[in-house]
Amino acid sequence: MVGGQSVPLFVTRPSVTVGTHRWTRRRGNVGPARVWRDSVSYDGVMRIAAAQTAPVWGDSEATASVVVDWIQSAANKDVDLVAFGETFLSGYPFWISLTDGARFNATDQKEAYAYYLAGAVSLDGPELSTITDTVRDTGVFTYLGITERSASGGTVYATLVAIDPARGIVSAHRKLMPTHEERMAWGIGDGNGLRTHDVGDFTVSGLNCWENWVPSIRHTMYAQGTTLHIASWPGATRNTIDITRFIALEGRCYVLSAGALLRPKDIPEAFPLREQALAAGDLGYDGGSAIAAPDGTWIAEPVAGTEALVIASIDSAAVRGERQNFDPAGHYFRADVIGVEVDRTRLDPVTFTEH
Repeated sequence: MVGGQSVPLFVTRPSVTVGTHRWTRRRGNVGPARVWRDSVSYDGVMRIAAAQTAPVWGDSEATASVVVDWIQSAANKDVDLVAFGETFLSGYPFWISLTDGARFNATDQKEAYAYYLAGAVSLDGPELSTITDTVRDTGVFTYLGITERSASGGTVYATLVAIDPARGIVSAHRKLMPTHEERMAWGIGDGNGLRTHDVGDFTVSGLNCWENWVPSIRHTMYAQGTTLHIASWPGATRNTIDITRFIALEGRCYVLSAGALLRPKDIPEAFPLREQALAAGDLGYDGGSAIAAPDGTWIAEPVAGTEALVIASIDSAAVRGERQNFDPAGHYFRADVIGVEVDRTRLDPVTFTEH
């Protein structure tokens, strides 16, 4: 035990055979390989994990298979909830800052974006359908960063989807404001996905990358009662080293930071700006997945440069104890002085009416 918390397990890529996990195996017309939650009794304890690995960059079908493998691996380690990095399916737009990506109407940038757009996915597409089936079969609640292709076909959103074993996709949070050069590749999101979800005894929230630094967005999650927050990152220790513990201490909640890896060997030969990007220097995506306790202490310090399931068992009683002296959206908030209003409308480009 460290600080009253269970020591995490750092598990390099394990076997992907589906185990019975905690759920009751049921047989019949669904087939013997299907396992899911028949009844749940957490007693306040839940096992969580960050899946720190690399996507098959730009290849949605192959990356979906990677996601399936890691969800199954998490199930074999008795994990109840697993999280992946920002836009893991099918990759972060790493090339923009390395190749002068803001040049207007540049042919090479158009070719790079076309390649990237081709690897994006739809919420109702086959990749997420396969992943949702795996979540249902294993019973592992999953947070997954995706490159969501718009209905118009030409825009990518950095979207964090939450997938429930029983209900499928329960939210799709489009990053409210892409950071700096990301605006060359991603559209601006909306408030539709600013939602929490009940998983066992926990209320779980999730945000993308630097929106974790925005006080008003964090407050929106705290006000919904979050006791476990998922912070999804493209993958860098420099991003997770400070904010993970800060959110935990401010929100008096557990924080699971999930980051991905991206190495030169992960960039496909066919990507138009591969050589130019790699010549510009280190990619810098070393993972950095970490877990912090509601008192702001580390349960698992950032893990850098290796594929791993970063696993810990967490107890909701620890959150309740820390809320005794500070609840940022409860007894320590003055709603009569400061008001916060959130618009959850999905910002669609057109509304059709028929008479």
